[in-house]
Amino acid sequence: MSFTIPKTQHACVFDKNGGPIVYKVIPVPTPKPSEILIHVLYSGVCHTDLHAWRGDWPLATKLPLVGGHEGAGVVVAKGSEVKNFEIGDYAGIKWLNGSCMGCEFCMQGAEPNCAQADLSGYTHDGSFQQYATADAVQAAHISKDTKLDAVAPILCAGVTVYKALKTANLRPGQWVAISGAGGGLGTLGIEYAVAMGLRVLAIDGGEEKGALCKKLGAEVYVDFTKSKDIVKEIQDATNGGPHGVINVSVSEKAIDQSVEYVRTLGKVVLVGLPADSYVKSSVFMQVVKSVEILGSYVGNREDTAEALDFFERGLVHSPFKVVGLSQLPEVFKLMGEGKILGRYVLDTAK
Repeated sequence: MSFTIPKTQHACVFDKNGGPIVYKVIPVPTPKPSEILIHVLYSGVCHTDLHAWRGDWPLATKLPLVGGHEGAGVVVAKGSEVKNFEIGDYAGIKWLNGSCMGCEFCMQGAEPNCAQADLSGYTHDGSFQQYATADAVQAAHISKDTKLDAVAPILCAGVTVYKALKTANLRPGQWVAISGAGGGLGTLGIEYAVAMGLRVLAIDGGEEKGALCKKLGAEVYVDFTKSKDIVKEIQDATNGGPHGVINVSVSEKAIDQSVEYVRTLGKVVLVGLPADSYVKSSVFMQVVKSVEILGSYVGNREDTAEALDFFERGLVHSPFKVVGLSQLPEVFKLMGEGKILGRYVLDTAK
């Protein structure tokens, strides 16, 4: 099988953090010996992409930059060293584009924590373009009968919340609170949690998000915009507090509250990365309740395969809306205003 690869393509590019995002024609990249070239048909839009554009984090982005790290498409070319993909295979672009595979972290399956990690849409041009390169070792294998628009959000949002739930190490029947439950990560978090046998308390703002969370399987919805005492309300609803909390919101206040309402011996998992924020916990209560505060980064190759398996078996199906690649600035605007339900997916042909 062979494909005709054009010399140029459309992409969304910015030259400086916070600067204009320009939809323009750029060259199609050539894969290195260890890379595959993916014709990206769809790309999810993650809150991390917004952070990358704004320059919110202490890790610098490459500039100019093509963002995006939830790309799903078809392998149209591969480097001479690639053994695990064939032309015509479906493949996914993840946040982790590559790592050294030889350090102490890579050797124990913690490739995302590698000091030499290469990050799609951050230090490596990502999926907001029609053709993108990806390291063949880290690229995701996608089954041929998979709908590529629907699977795109799984490649970061799905893998990330699935890894967070594994980090919480909860048992079926226990309560998990998901803070920021109505967004892209949160909605998938609800579905993965339900599929894992957990009881879900969803936290977000607004009736529309509440209806969506309930539809996806949350037993309880707490609207932080209306709650008079959110800590008490959550503890009462779960008979003492959730056994675990997955913080996917980008609110420092919400994170601090989660340490208060979590159950004794509970686990608070930090996922969302609000700029310049800290988690605050009373040392006395931290010790007396023996609460664990854990950070969960993106998943490794095993986590990715497992998260995709849940999707391919029909156990998760994140709500999403497809718009054209050229509409990325409008999507970022809605995201910054907290007005997105589920996930936006970009069609690179538009």
